[in-house]
Amino acid sequence: MSRFFEKLKDVKPRDILHIFLFIFALPIALVYKIFRKDLWLVCDNGVEATDNGFCFFEYVCKNHPEQDCVYAVYKNSVDYENVKKTGKTVKYGSFAHWILYLTAKVNISSQKGGKPNYAVCYLLEVYGILHNSRVFLQHGVILTNIDFLYYKNTKMSMFVTSTYREWEYVSNNYGYPEGTVKLLGLPRWDKLHDFKTVPNQILIMPTWRDWIGTDAFSKSIEDDKKAFCESDYFKNWSKIINSKRLEEICEKYGCTVMFYPHRDMQRFIDCFSKSNPYLTICKYPEYTVQELMKSSAFMITDYSSVQIDFAYMKKPLAYFQFDYERFSEQHYGKGYFDYTEDGFGPVYNEEQGLMNYIEQMAQRSFANTELYLNRHKEFFDLYDTENSKRNYEAVKERWP
Repeated sequence: MSRFFEKLKDVKPRDILHIFLFIFALPIALVYKIFRKDLWLVCDNGVEATDNGFCFFEYVCKNHPEQDCVYAVYKNSVDYENVKKTGKTVKYGSFAHWILYLTAKVNISSQKGGKPNYAVCYLLEVYGILHNSRVFLQHGVILTNIDFLYYKNTKMSMFVTSTYREWEYVSNNYGYPEGTVKLLGLPRWDKLHDFKTVPNQILIMPTWRDWIGTDAFSKSIEDDKKAFCESDYFKNWSKIINSKRLEEICEKYGCTVMFYPHRDMQRFIDCFSKSNPYLTICKYPEYTVQELMKSSAFMITDYSSVQIDFAYMKKPLAYFQFDYERFSEQHYGKGYFDYTEDGFGPVYNEEQGLMNYIEQMAQRSFANTELYLNRHKEFFDLYDTENSKRNYEAVKERWP
């Protein structure tokens, strides 16, 4: 109970409205259930519709139109019109979203927080006030120890994994009841078999940091930007994208560089300057993660889960990990995946080694090596275009 009151502190003034929306929506949903007994409610983060939730929704609408299925998305989302053409929608976070959330036979999302209001729903679901069925499609493949995804912190009814090693790790360490964790594959992987690569296009895509831009006591975005510009994260990635050596490699081998930091770092994108004429600093929503990955020949990342999608396409990559110890201690804990032994490219913590490898790969037109192609075979137990189908069948079997 003490933990409940501790979590209650996370409920902000803006969340209070949603407590009332829940109270008013509940009796309506109880009646609405009579008419929509088989409703599936699907979402991602509400902002964009390019992740596993939408890919799953798209599959259901196309292949099983008889299934009552609705996708929650903000109406000002750049993807709203595309979703609307695909199937039924509801405005994310609205009163109608609450009604459907409480009506649905099952709620399906790629996000742990994929619900009308995360703070309120967390208290309702994790502490047993609301008993509903929820499927976690996942945002990526788990490689590390992410304690906020433990069963005690989610109470998910079904937890989707995509490789045997991930399934085994989550099953043995995250505390889910037997049979809850399923090996089904990420729905978005169905779209990673058909792509056209731009020759010699290098994608630099670092992930976010738990200790950057998350200060609840900062006075303004300007304070956050000032702190960001003083961070090792900014200094190291600025050095890489504007490296004179990288510019020379681009000029010599006809390469282009696309720099796209994680969405949580995008609010600091204007802090990055450009001195490399072959560099494009990519801003959301002008560019999407999936399209950048599909079009690129080579990737440089740090710990981002997008490495798995890129490796899934059998494309080469390299890791730049200048802050490995701090990341492992402060961001996510160490898991089963060792970047040196299991990774899909070499690991570097300084510029020179990374640049040497980029040039080495450019000399071979970024063709992958046998070592990492073999690791692909060992890692990906599911390599086909039936991930969405498996997820659909698993949900249908569990909630017929």
